Amino acid sequence: MTDEQLMRLKVYGNNVQRYRRLLKGNLTEQEREFVERRLTEEQLAIQSLRTNGLAHSTSKVM
Repeated sequence: MTDEQLMRLKVYGNNVQRYRRLLKGNLTEQEREFVERRLTEEQLAIQSLRTNGLAHSTSKVM
């Protein structure tokens, strides 16, 4: 993985933590739906980056 990819993983991870904290608080239904959607998007971004980053790193080695 490149330094940029590692930095993105850290940012996405920080966002996931923030959204989880927000979900513990008192939110309106609309706010909760928004935060849950963003949490899912960030988790998918992490998964995608890990998958693509590992594939990219592996292809460089070969």
